[in-house]
Amino acid sequence: MLSRRSVLAAVLVLAGCSRKPAGKAPEAPGASGPMTLPGAVAGRWRSPGDKVRDRWRHPAESLAFWGLKPGWTVVEFWPGAGWYTDILAPYLASNHGRLYLANLQTADPADLSAQEMDAALRERIRARPGLYGDVRFTTFGPASGPVAPAGTADLVLFLRNLHNWMAAGVAEKAFRDAFDALKPGGVLGIEEHRAAPGGVQDPLAGDGYVQQAYAIQLAKEAGFVLDKASEINANPKDSRDHPFGVWTLPPVRRSSPRGQPDDPTFDHARYDAIGESDRMTLRFVKPR
Repeated sequence: MLSRRSVLAAVLVLAGCSRKPAGKAPEAPGASGPMTLPGAVAGRWRSPGDKVRDRWRHPAESLAFWGLKPGWTVVEFWPGAGWYTDILAPYLASNHGRLYLANLQTADPADLSAQEMDAALRERIRARPGLYGDVRFTTFGPASGPVAPAGTADLVLFLRNLHNWMAAGVAEKAFRDAFDALKPGGVLGIEEHRAAPGGVQDPLAGDGYVQQAYAIQLAKEAGFVLDKASEINANPKDSRDHPFGVWTLPPVRRSSPRGQPDDPTFDHARYDAIGESDRMTLRFVKPR
């Protein structure tokens, strides 16, 4: 079994796998007025590689479903290379909101992958204050403290990370920390790889898929109430029976077991034709 530290380090590599450096682009609009959500998604500062994935992740529709509004305080857990951050931060900066990024907590000074990803994201944001605004960095991990001041967040986002937290044994803590950060009436939004219904949930989510009922149960145990579910990010082509779990599919496109060299003879065609995974999209509310 992989150690928790190994799991946490591995997810950093996966989180940054599709990121390609973006060229210089104009800052957030000023005289043209506050940025709209579609405007943030269409922003020229986003890399072409990130925009290609919009057809699978539907960021504008998903954020609208979760109820994102101008002036809100948002907490994004484990932003990775910043795929969603590049939408959230400019939108909130232009609309008098605030963004907290709860990065991976690592206590291991030898964990260079965590340090490098954290440093790269911080540098990119700090280099363009006119675009990203005053983003606040916190941490989330086995021994982390609050991800934001208690009772101040309007929206907390778990974006394709629940399976990682299950593998690392911190899923319950993630829900507790989210609950503590949210205002009464605040929203928890979840996007997660969805296992076929009716099966038995692997508590470590070894294939990367999570039962929707299991995710709902974890949220309820933390005190949340399910408000609604959406099929925005569903993919009926995803059979979920892939040789290397969900990571066989784009964008990771794994061709060998984790930790082993890529297999140059592996045929990706079948999995590329499926596209990205089938995903649940859930909206929970912290009771008033």
